[in-house]
Amino acid sequence: MELRRKSAPEWLDAVLGDFDAFLLDHAACERKASATAMSLVAHYPDRPELVGAMIDLAAEELEHFRRVWRRLAERGLTLGPDQKDPYVVRLQREYRKGSREYFLDRLLVSGIVEARGCERFGLVAAALPAGDLRDFYREIARSEVRHRGIFLELSRVYFDDSEIGPRLDELLEVEARVLAELPPRAAVH
Repeated sequence: MELRRKSAPEWLDAVLGDFDAFLLDHAACERKASATAMSLVAHYPDRPELVGAMIDLAAEELEHFRRVWRRLAERGLTLGPDQKDPYVVRLQREYRKGSREYFLDRLLVSGIVEARGCERFGLVAAALPAGDLRDFYREIARSEVRHRGIFLELSRVYFDDSEIGPRLDELLEVEARVLAELPPRAAVH
């Protein structure tokens, strides 16, 4: 899965200009990722490969949330109210009707979101000075690569490549347009 558009340098400038806001958003993203994985378990309990993978993913994302929260606490920051992520909301609008189509789209969009997270966490890590925070973001970026792969592998468990490839291409094109349309902000997406 290769993203069609790189994040703009202005995005990284926004993050580095308000790193506290970025950390708050990062925490929210990790919490939501854990909840999304558990939502997939609840919606598809009859799919054992998915259930096992999503339980593990939910636990890992919750651990990431805990680690980001600790960094927030060290900075004297408090978690804010839940807010919709305009990037994710826009991608979710692409979910098709029909149980098979909807399921495939959920898997592929989740993989795309993880792929974007990988790219962006890698950019953040590269821009930070050497130290604990940089190491943390390098580790998070590596996790996102693995998470992206989980969703792609699961799509291959339940769908043929002939269904996955064309739809993934469409969704990657949409994601590139969404990224171009959204203003840069100190947030993961």
